[in-house]
Amino acid sequence: MVRIVSAVVIAAYIAAAITLLPSFSPIAAAAPTSVGQKADRLPIRSVTAACAAQNWPNIDVSCLRSDSRHSIQPARLVTSDRS
Repeated sequence: MVRIVSAVVIAAYIAAAITLLPSFSPIAAAAPTSVGQKADRLPIRSVTAACAAQNWPNIDVSCLRSDSRHSIQPARLVTSDRS
């Protein structure tokens, strides 16, 4: 009987502590954040009208790369022909 009463009293103290301790914490104030410019963004290249009018997946290869020094190499050819 003593164990049950002491367990209930300890549980009541823990519940009171959990309920009352957050009220002692400081109140958070909302402040505007400073917006800085990110330094890791890629440069935005201009898109021609011919490239902007194309739909996915029918996009011309010249619209995919702005730098002509690098070639696009296909990784693999996927077909639905099972013959």
